[in-house]
Amino acid sequence: MTDGTAALRLTGIQKSFGATRALRGVSVEIATAEVHAIIGENGAGKSTLMKILSGAHAADAGTMELCGRPYLPEDPHDARLKGVAMIYQELNLALHLSAQENILLGAESASAGWIDARASRERARAALAQLGHETLDLAKPAGSFTIAEQQIIEIARALLTKPKVLIMDEPTSSLTQADTEKLFATILRLKAQGVSVIYISHFLEECRRLCDRYTVLKDGETVGCGEMKSASLDHIVTLMTGREVKDLYPRTAHTQGPVVLEVKAAACEPRLKRATLQVRAGEIFGLGGLIGAGRTDLLRTVFALDAIDGGEVCVVGARAGTATPRSRWAQGVGFLSEDRKEEGLMLSQSIADNLTLPKQEAFGLFGWIDGGRQRRAAQRWVDELRVKCRDAGQPIGELSGGNQQKVAFARLLEHPARIFLLDEPTRGIDVGSKAQIYQLIGDLAAKGKAVVVISSYLPELLGLCDTIGVMCRGELAAVRPRAEWNETEIMRVATGSA
Repeated sequence: MTDGTAALRLTGIQKSFGATRALRGVSVEIATAEVHAIIGENGAGKSTLMKILSGAHAADAGTMELCGRPYLPEDPHDARLKGVAMIYQELNLALHLSAQENILLGAESASAGWIDARASRERARAALAQLGHETLDLAKPAGSFTIAEQQIIEIARALLTKPKVLIMDEPTSSLTQADTEKLFATILRLKAQGVSVIYISHFLEECRRLCDRYTVLKDGETVGCGEMKSASLDHIVTLMTGREVKDLYPRTAHTQGPVVLEVKAAACEPRLKRATLQVRAGEIFGLGGLIGAGRTDLLRTVFALDAIDGGEVCVVGARAGTATPRSRWAQGVGFLSEDRKEEGLMLSQSIADNLTLPKQEAFGLFGWIDGGRQRRAAQRWVDELRVKCRDAGQPIGELSGGNQQKVAFARLLEHPARIFLLDEPTRGIDVGSKAQIYQLIGDLAAKGKAVVVISSYLPELLGLCDTIGVMCRGELAAVRPRAEWNETEIMRVATGSA
């Protein structure tokens, strides 16, 4: 598109961090009132490009134009004032402030130096109404909401400034199917109002359904672009990865053995009302359901992160006693949190420290860590999982979200666990890395490990799992072999209409 109608034009954008060249000359054009997909693997340069566009980083070289005029934001606030708003994949809320305060932060309604509380509340409510969440409690602290609800607050904050260009980085990664549909409707309304939307997602089916055009990045360069309706997903995957992904859900042969985890009428108020299940060695057990239905609460209760209020959790073959996360680790149970930023990782520490945290005593004596041994152990997993980083000594906070997730997963492999509790294990992971994670899960089952997977992405549950249980309003409503489920039936049970 070179007819001058671009709402946003980026030409030859370059950015380096020390010796690492994150962007090598990226060029992208976004038309007015279009939804444009930016696609690429983790580490391809998407996040760096968006940070430059949103004013968080300055480019080393290249030019930007917004509505035909030079665009060079001083910082994110300046970018928002100029008409570019960014919604990051990793939530960026002040968790101690209320939902209303987060939505209006820096943009409160005021008169004569005094904040107009009523007008501010109405503006916050209107922003939420655009997303179909006008009943959300504006007075509650943001930290008391679920991850999905926090993401709704973040999106509402971006909409408040009525941006010309709205950047969305993995906006549906924590949303239910119903919330995703509401978000899509909002995006189409914004498009109808003349807003350009840059949509970053690893869910290629979403991009195909929602976006008008696409640009693919690989290793910091633009490697392809075009009309979404005329592009095949196989072609886009090949551009992203440099290889064909013929089977996204590889089925590794595995045989189920005896029961290794038994949950009997477990309850953890207020969300987990009752759940009964059995998981066998060599079984991949999927948990579906809507956000807030109690899936995460169930896994946290099994791992003893949350105190059980009723029922029983039994790790077969382990000594009974007071359950704590430490005792669960000792019993061979590993837990992967959906919230890697706040709960799953120490972002200021190295990859090696994060990966070996549960067994640091294996790398030294008398409280001293042999750093060389620790880094060599971590580097083995870095190489095997193809984590994009300088080396195992790099701070994990400098990695992309997908590579951080690989390290969090590798920690369970290094432990090693025999029962894996995985809460949204592919959240924020590109399509190539997803296939890699799926292969790892299949290999674990083939080795006799038990795997419990929570996923909001129904094709993932159906493609990966042997058994699927669906939760509804805090109860495990149905458990069936995978062959007895389809997407429609999962949603019927999840919404209580079955």
